[in-house]
Order: sequence, then structure tokens, then C-alpha cells
Amino acid sequence: MFRLGSTLRQNRRSATWLSLVQFLLLCLLAAPFSHAQLVRLPSGKGDIVEISADGPQRKQGDLFIADKNVLIQYGEISLRADHVEYNNRTHDTAAAGHIVFDYDNQHIEAESAQYNLSTATGKFHQVRGNVKIARRPNPMVLLTENPLYFEARDVDKLPGDVYIVRQAWITVCDPEHPKWQFFAKRARIRLDKNVALVNANFRLLRVPLIWLPYATAPAGPRVRQTGFLIPDVGNSNRKGFILGDSFYWAPKSWFDATLGAQYLSKRGSSQNAEFRATPNENTTLKYTYFGVMDRGLPDSNDVLQPQGGHQQQLEIQSLLPNNWRFVADYNQLSSLTFRLAFADAYGDAINSEVRSAVFLSNNFNGFSLNFAALNDKNFLTLNPETSVSLRNLPEARFGSVEQAPWRNLPVYFSFDSYIGGSSREDANLTTSAVVQRTEFAPRVTIPLHIGPWLGITATGTLRTARYGASLDAAGNLDEQPLTRNDGEFTLEIRPPTLERFFDRASLKKDKPRRRYKHTIEPQFTFRYVGGINDFERFIRFDSDATLSNTTEIEYGITQRLFLKSGDDQPEELVSWQVSQKHYFDPTFGGAIVDGQRNVLQTFNSITPFAFALGPRTWSPIISDIKITPGGKYDAEQILEYDPQLKKVTAIGTLLKIKPYSEFFATVAHFRFQDDPTLQPLSNQVRALVGYGSLNRKGFNAIAGISYDISNGVLQNQVAQVNYNGGCCGLAFEYRRINLPTVRTENQFRVAFIIANLGTFGNLRRQEKIF
Repeated sequence: MFRLGSTLRQNRRSATWLSLVQFLLLCLLAAPFSHAQLVRLPSGKGDIVEISADGPQRKQGDLFIADKNVLIQYGEISLRADHVEYNNRTHDTAAAGHIVFDYDNQHIEAESAQYNLSTATGKFHQVRGNVKIARRPNPMVLLTENPLYFEARDVDKLPGDVYIVRQAWITVCDPEHPKWQFFAKRARIRLDKNVALVNANFRLLRVPLIWLPYATAPAGPRVRQTGFLIPDVGNSNRKGFILGDSFYWAPKSWFDATLGAQYLSKRGSSQNAEFRATPNENTTLKYTYFGVMDRGLPDSNDVLQPQGGHQQQLEIQSLLPNNWRFVADYNQLSSLTFRLAFADAYGDAINSEVRSAVFLSNNFNGFSLNFAALNDKNFLTLNPETSVSLRNLPEARFGSVEQAPWRNLPVYFSFDSYIGGSSREDANLTTSAVVQRTEFAPRVTIPLHIGPWLGITATGTLRTARYGASLDAAGNLDEQPLTRNDGEFTLEIRPPTLERFFDRASLKKDKPRRRYKHTIEPQFTFRYVGGINDFERFIRFDSDATLSNTTEIEYGITQRLFLKSGDDQPEELVSWQVSQKHYFDPTFGGAIVDGQRNVLQTFNSITPFAFALGPRTWSPIISDIKITPGGKYDAEQILEYDPQLKKVTAIGTLLKIKPYSEFFATVAHFRFQDDPTLQPLSNQVRALVGYGSLNRKGFNAIAGISYDISNGVLQNQVAQVNYNGGCCGLAFEYRRINLPTVRTENQFRVAFIIANLGTFGNLRRQEKIF
């Protein structure tokens, strides 16, 4: 084998030796090369260009000519062809016949090409190629490891890893049998950035479906680009034919926005917007808007009844200097009718609460300072629409955790203080915009240990509160301020925990030894609150206004079963808590009103469901069982037994099963059978069963129902089936939402899922099943 060598690297040889080498080089290049010869030439950038061929090689001036399986290698660039002509001065390469070009993640096959090794630019004719694109995991998109395949009449390789492709088709499917393709007269591929198509059409199984004058798609792991998104097409018996689209705007790396609209043939139009920003690593902002301009549906008198409206949400989180934290969660809903009529998910539709909170907080040296603005609106009835609105704006809270001023004395001091303005608006009462409220509550805690087995904690609290307005004896607004001075004493007794261990040796030598522990934890709490007079005069701004006189004892027992396997940490398998309260003052200092729903702070501390229609001596017995054996199964059941009514008044059951990584099932049942004056009777069951997910490869399915047993109404149904292959998938979904007097809607959705791109259709991965 004959070798030619020269580089652009400078050396310290003498001029005599350099002249001799140049003379020998000219002599050798004057003669034709033999077969299977390797030629090494300078590239002009300090690297070596290597040319080898199985056929004859020759030189004509600056031009090197080689035939038969010619291979040019330059750094990471590899070019193979039947015939190659390389200019050593300009570094231009002309190749013909069975060209194979490889560079980094790029592979091109062509019939002829011109390529400059120095500038990494060139032209290829009659091309087939592919580009491997790195992808980050994304649950919103079906991903494939397949490269981006393309075939074109002409391809221009430009600086900066840019390809201009003419008369081309592009796909990520098997190029021999592609399920889908994009055909374009012109395309631009910017490696690790995007693919832009001009005058393109999308073809499924080679059948043209959609024409796009201009389209872009990501071609890198972190790509965001301004442009129109894939159109949204669907049908609904309530909304009619649905056609919409959205525009995505990404002006900065830390900010983007999506603006969209839909045409609803039976109703009108809808609008949606989303703005997201992360101006710095400590601050995030998100704003969403959804609205409908509704023509309405005809009622029994054939009069159109519009149900349109809007909802919006603003979320901000920011970590500020000096340990300050700012959080805002603002929500606004125009009407409950709008939510019931147009919410996509059943769970969203039946949510009657709208809550907003803005606060600025700082925790330092055991103290906490908070400034807040709170608004809570709860819709009560639909027709006529009534609601209760509670607002605390502005408010400031300052408090401390328990702190001991004396090192050797177990006495701890803490306090809570509040100042702010509140307001309430409902069908019967409307206060002024700002009703001043103040409160100060110092607290002393003394924990005692009697021997190693008994713990007693005593806590005493003095509270003084002032309301800038109150209620009169008839329940009407009275502008006269009201002051409350009360005291509270709590005594918590924790007897010793009873424990027993059970050892179980494994039958298999390779499995660790298992050890079980059963514990029984009794607990007693005595509580006294006194000094609250004129309970009925306090305006119900929040739970502070429901504080009443009480003398009570709460007792309960908690059983737990733990498992320790080998050297692993113990895990709780089963817990069962049973608790109840006994009230020594059945009227709670006169706070109870016989024959109506009573809500007191002492009731809420044991159960969230109201249970008092009159004086009470006993609370319901609460039983809460949780079973969590290692994550595959998760179950909980809550029972409430009312000894006064002598029956179970509330039942709640939740069961989650995930025996395999892809299979899951959830069943929830809730029943409330107390007096309807306290809460409407309810008996509902929900179930959700699924395998896989929308963007998982292979077969996937999910089905769910929500059934009202009391009324015999199937309120919600959903069934979703899809299959994803290596480069695409097809999904179908049926949804039914049945909300009497407002909405009975059947939705049929379909989506063609394209790997690495997204979906065609109106089925979106981010939409919730419930």
C-alpha cells in the first residue's frame, strides 16, 4: 500500500528537509496510483482527509480522481461512492453512483453529490436518508426511537446543520411500508431544532387527508416554536360540529402562550387562552381562560336559554429574598350553569366551589408572618342561582410555634394574632365591604411524663376577639361591634402503647426474614371552652365564628400492623382508628338551635358532616380503616354510626388496585343517610378501570362510570380504546355526561396519534377522565 502524508500542523524541521519532502511529493503525484491505495491529504483546517478506493486513482493538478468503492473520511464525515473527484485546494468533492454519506446522526444515500469538506455544505440528488433525533420522555406525546426518514429529489446541505429538501416525503415509520407520510414541495430540516414543511399534505396509508400550506414539527429534545397547532375537529349532540384551532407563541425561552377558539355549530363559539412564564428559577406564573359565547338551547316554550359564560385562573408562586414566599391562586367563574353546561370532565362540572387565595409569608426564628387575601364562593342552588360569598381582604396574621424560655423547665409559650377585614354576601345577609376583625390568643403548653409509660400534655389559651359588626336577635345586620373574651383548656392523655411482635421465617433461603408488629394506641383528650356569650350574634365569616362553649372528652383507640422485611424500614400495612366525643353540655352554652342544621367548631373537629339538629350528648362513632400492603393495593373505609339515631349515617369506601405496572382499577362508594335537613341524601358509586395509557405502545383501554344509586341515574360514562404502533396510533373515546335539567351530552372523539409530533383529532392526553 502506498501512503501520502502531509498536514497543516507546523513543525520545526529545517527548510532543507521541507523542500525535499515537497520535491518527493510532486514526483510521486506525477505518476498514477495503484489500486486499493490510501491517500492522506491536508484539509485546510489542520485535519487529515483520507481517500481510499478499490479501483484506479489519479491526480490532475489539484484534483484527485478515484473509482470503485471510494471512501473519503474527514473527522466524523464519511462519504462513499463509485466515483469521487476531490479538489485539494478548494476541498470540493464531486461524487456519483451509490453515494453513502454519514456524519454524526445523519445518514444520506444519493445518486450524485457535490460536497465541500471544509464548509460542510453541498448538494445531493435523488436522495434517501434519515436523521436520528434525541427525545426527552414526555407523557403528552407518543415517542419512538425511529429516526426521521426522508426521500427527496434534491437536498441542499447548508451551514449550521440545515438541510433544504425539495420534492420530499418525511416520516418516522418504516420507510419501506410507512403508515403515514408528509409530502412537501419544500422542507427545511434544522437538526436538533425543527422541521418546516411548505405546501405539504399529510397522507395516511398513502391517501392524502390534510393539506397544509406551512407546518413545523420539533426535531430536537428541547424545542418550542411559534405557530398554529394541529386543528381540532369533533362532534357532540349538545354542541354540534366542532372545528377549532390554536396558535402557540413562544417569544422567549421562559415565556409561552396559547390562544385558541372553536366553532360550535349548535351553540356558538368558545375561546381559550393559556399563558406560562418562568422569569427566573424561583418564580412561575400560569394563566388560563375558557369562555363560551352561547346562542342557547330552546326550553319547553321554544325560547332560547343561553348558558354561556367564562372561567379563569391565575397561579403565581415566587420565592423572594430574605425567606419571603408569595403565592397567588385566583379563580373566577361567571356562573354555575356555565360550568355544568360546558366543563369537559364530570368532576369539574359538579364542583360548586370557587376559591381564591393570595398570601405573602415569612417564617423566621419560630415566628410566622402572613399577609393574605381570601375569597370563597359556594353555589347553593341552580334555579334561581344562589350562593354564599365569604371574603377576607386584607388580613394579617402573626404567630409563633411553641418555644421554651427556660431550658430546664418544660413550659412552652406560643401565640396567634390576627387583624383584617371580612365580608359576607348571601341571600339573607350582605355586610359592608370591610368588617374589621381582630384577635389575639396567647397559649401555654406543659408536657408531662409520669414514668416511662404515661404522657400528659396540658394546654391553656386565652382569646380576645373583636368584630366590627354583628347580628341582632332577628338575624339582621347590626353595625354595633361585638367583643368576645374566652378561655380554653385542653388535657391530652396518652397511655402506654401496647405492642406485640410476630416473627415469620421465610421458607426460601434467598428471601429475608419477616417480622410483624401489632400496636394498640389509646388516647383521651379533655377540652373545655368557656366565656363565649351571644354566640348567635357572630357573623359567620369563617370557622373562628363557630367557636362555642363546650365541655367534652374525646376518646379513641388506634391499632396498627407493621411489617419489617430484613434490613428494610418498617412499613405500615393496616391501621384502624375508632373515636367518639362525649359532650357534658348538650346545648353548648346555648349555641344549639333546635330543628335546624348546626355547625360548630367542636363538631367539625371529629367529622366533616353536620349531625346536630338539636342538643347532642354524643357524637357519631367514627371508624377509619386503611389498608396499604406495599403499594399494589390501597383501601380505605370510613363509617359513621350515630348512637342517637341508632344507625350508620355515612359510609365511604375507596379501593385502588394496581397489581401490574400497566393495569389499574379504582372503585369509590359514598352514602349519606342522615336527616335530609343536614345534607341531601346521597348514594353514589364511581369506578375506573384501565390498562396502559394513551401514549403507551401497544393496546390500551380505560373505562369509567359514575352512578347515582338513589335516583337510578348514570351520571357519567367514559370509554377510551387506542392502539399505538412504532410510529403512530389510533384512539377512540366515548363520553356521556348526564346532569338533569342542565345537560345530557354524548361526545364521540377520535384521534390519530403521530409519534414525536402529537395528535390529529379532538382527543387530548391532558384531559381528565373524571
